[in-house]
Amino acid sequence: MPRRPLQRKKALGACTVQRSLHFVGVGIALLLALTVLPVLALRWLDPPYSSFMLQYLTRNRLSDSPNHPFRYQWAPWEDIAPEVKLAVIASEDQRFLTHKGFDFDSMYRAWRDHRGGKSLRGASTITQQTAKNLFLWPSRSVSRKALEAYFTVLIETFWSKRRILEVYLNIAEFGQGVYGIKSACRAFLHKRPSDLTLREAALIAAVLPSPVRYSVRKPSAYLVRRVDWIIMQMRRLGGGQHLRGL
Repeated sequence: MPRRPLQRKKALGACTVQRSLHFVGVGIALLLALTVLPVLALRWLDPPYSSFMLQYLTRNRLSDSPNHPFRYQWAPWEDIAPEVKLAVIASEDQRFLTHKGFDFDSMYRAWRDHRGGKSLRGASTITQQTAKNLFLWPSRSVSRKALEAYFTVLIETFWSKRRILEVYLNIAEFGQGVYGIKSACRAFLHKRPSDLTLREAALIAAVLPSPVRYSVRKPSAYLVRRVDWIIMQMRRLGGGQHLRGL
C-alpha cells in the first residue's frame, strides 16, 4: 500500500518525459519542414525574392528618405557569360568547386591575420553568402552564423555547384537596390549579362564585397586595381577551362 504514491509519481514522471520528447520531436520535424523543403524546392524553382531584398524593401517603405529604385530580374544560367561566372569565383571564392560549403583554410588565415593586428576580413564562401542572402539577415551574431552554417550544409547537400552559383549571381546586390546580374548589367553597363567583356565581368564582380560603397559607374582607383587583380586570378585559375566542372 505505501508504494502506490511512489508508483504514481514514477508514472507521472514517465508521462512528462514522453510528452517532452514528443514536443521536441514535433519541433524538430517542424524545423526540418520549414528549412529543408524550401531549400529542396529552390533546387528547381527560381526565388521571387531573397530575404535581403524583402528587408531592403521594408526599410525603404518605412524610411522618410527618398527611396532608391528596387531592381531585380532573373537571368538563367545560359544567359550569363562565362566571364561573369569565372570573375565571381576568382573574386569571392576560388575554392568554390572543391570545398563542401566552407573554406577552412581561408577562415584560418583570416583569424591569423586578425590576431596579428589586421582588420577582420570575411572568409565566407559563395555557398555561405547564398545561404545568408537568401534566407537570413545581415548580422555577425552567433545565432545568425549558426543558421548560416546550417543552411550552407543544406544547400551543398541538395543543390549542384552550378545551381548555387546561378542563384548567387541572381540574388547578390551589385549596387544600392540593384539585385542580380541582369539588373546590374542593365543599370550600370546597359548590356545583357551574356554580352559582357572580360574587364566588364571583373568590374561587376569587384563591387561584391561592398556594393553600396563601390560603384560600377564610377570605379575608384582601388576598384580599378581590384579589377586588374581579379583578371589576373581568372587567368591563374585557367580561364574558361575552370568552369568545366559546372
